[in-house]
Amino acid sequence: MPQKRPLKGVGAKEQRQYEHIKETAEKSGRYGDRAEEVAARTVMKHHKESHHKKGQ
Repeated sequence: MPQKRPLKGVGAKEQRQYEHIKETAEKSGRYGDRAEEVAARTVMKHHKESHHKKGQ
């Protein structure tokens, strides 16, 4: 299993969202090997839309 890597520049809540999205995607098999990428992109999209600064 790959080592757990935190996303850069996001807060604890967004890190939990990332883990939840990734685990759900892996269980459903929806994105195949791209589950981590899709989860990271989704969280970062919401992070930028909310105009958060790094670490918030």
